[in-house]
Amino acid sequence: MRYLTLLASLMCMALSVSAAKADRRVAFVVGNGSYKNVAQLPNPPIDAKAMAATLRNVGFEVIEGSNLSRDQMTEKLLDFGRKAQGSDIALFYYAGHGIAVGGTNYLLPVDADIKTEMDVKLGAAINIDLTLEQTMGDAKVKLVFLDACRDNPFAAKIKSNSATRSVNVQSGLAEMKSGEGTLIAFATGPGQTALDGQEGNNSPFTRALIDNITRPGVEIQQAMTSVRAQVNEETHKGQLPWGHTNLIGAVYLNQAPTTQVANAAPTAAGIVPAAAGDGVELEYWRSVKESNKPEELNAYLTAYPNGQFKALALARLAAIKSGASTATRTLNAGVDPATFTDEASQVTEDQIGLDKTKRRDVQRRLTALGFDTKQTGVFNDETRSVLKRWQTARGYPSSGYLNKNQHKALLAEMVAAPATATDASQKPARRASAPPPSSAPAPQQRSSPGDAAGAAFVGGVVGGMMGGMFRR
Repeated sequence: MRYLTLLASLMCMALSVSAAKADRRVAFVVGNGSYKNVAQLPNPPIDAKAMAATLRNVGFEVIEGSNLSRDQMTEKLLDFGRKAQGSDIALFYYAGHGIAVGGTNYLLPVDADIKTEMDVKLGAAINIDLTLEQTMGDAKVKLVFLDACRDNPFAAKIKSNSATRSVNVQSGLAEMKSGEGTLIAFATGPGQTALDGQEGNNSPFTRALIDNITRPGVEIQQAMTSVRAQVNEETHKGQLPWGHTNLIGAVYLNQAPTTQVANAAPTAAGIVPAAAGDGVELEYWRSVKESNKPEELNAYLTAYPNGQFKALALARLAAIKSGASTATRTLNAGVDPATFTDEASQVTEDQIGLDKTKRRDVQRRLTALGFDTKQTGVFNDETRSVLKRWQTARGYPSSGYLNKNQHKALLAEMVAAPATATDASQKPARRASAPPPSSAPAPQQRSSPGDAAGAAFVGGVVGGMMGGMFRR
C-alpha cells in the first residue's frame, strides 16, 4: 500500500513538473545607449544583458538586442510579436531613451535624429502603446518594465524648434494604464526622470528588478513592492518607481514549493533570499565571462561582490588591462595560418564528415572550454551561436560553421575529458600537454537524456524520503 501511495505521489509530482515546463514564456529585452545624435548612455546595454540572463534562467525565450537602429528594433519587435502570440507570459523590457509627446510615450532607437514633434510622430520613434498592443495583445499575462525615464536631450530640441506653438513634451514618460492581465512598471513616476547609475553598472531600477522579480516563491506584485523600496532606499528617496497593474490572479516568475519558502529564513525585509549558488548568478557570469569590456565584468562584481566567479572576473580584468590578445595568441600557437582567413560554411563542414557522435564531441569540447552548449549531437541555432563565439574569441572568421582547419584546431586545444552537467561551465579547461587527441569518439551511453533526467528525479525524491525516514 505504501508503494502505491509513493508511486501515486511521484506521478503527481512528475505531472506538476511537466505542467511547469509547458508554461510558455517570451521576453523582449533591449538596451539602447550608443546614441548617434545626443550624448550616449553607458548602462542600458549592460542592463539588458543582465536582465536577459535573469529571465532565461526562469524559462523565458528571450529576443535580445543592444544599441538597435529603428529598422533593427522593428525586426526584433516583429519576431517578438510572432513568438508571443498565445503565450502564458509575455514580458517587455526596455532601457534607454524614451520621450512623451502629447501624452503618448515613444521609445528612441540609437539612430533617432529628432528635432520636431513631427519627427516623433512620423516614425523616427516607436509608439509604446501601439507596440505593446500589437506584440503582446493576446498573451495571458503581460509584464512591461520601462527603464526609459532618463533625462532626455531630445525634449529640449523639440521645445526649441516649436517656439511658435505650444507642444506638450516631457523629459520623462507619461502615465500609462494597464489593460486586463497587465502590469506596467516605470523606473520613476510620470513626468519625472530616473538615474542611470554609475557608469559600467546597472541602473538602480534594473538592479532592483534583477534582485527581486525571480526570487523563489515571490509573487510579482509583492516583488514590485520590494523593487520600489530598494530603489527608494538606494537613491536616498530621490527616485520612486511607479506602476499600474490590472493582473487577474497571482503571477510567479519563479514558483517554489510552499514548504521551501516557509522553511527558508526571511531577510530583514521579509523576502526569501535566493539559494546559495544562485542560477541567476551563473547565467549572469556566462553572459559576461568572454567579454573584453571591463565595464561588463565590473557590473558582475558589483552585483555579486562575493560571487563564486569573483576570482575569474578579476583575472579577466587583469588580462584585459595587460593585453588580452596574449591569451588568444597562446591558444592559437601552432595553428595553420589559413585557419584565420578561410571562412567556413555548410559545404566545408560537410567535407569533415561529422556524424552525430563527432558532433556531440565538438559540443562537449566547446562546453569544457567555457562555451556552454547542449550535447545533443545536432548543430542547431544554439550550437551555431556558440561556434560563432568560439571563432570570434580565437580570431577565426565567425560563420558558425566549421572547416577542417578549425575542427583540427578545436581538437588540439584541450584534452577531451567528459564533463558533468554541473561542473562543465565552472571549471577552466585544461590545456593540452600531450599530442592532439584523436577525433575518435568516446563510447556513448544509449539511454536518452529524458530517461536519465527521469531516473535522477525519481531517485532524488525516493532517496530524500528514505533519508528522512532514517533520520527520524
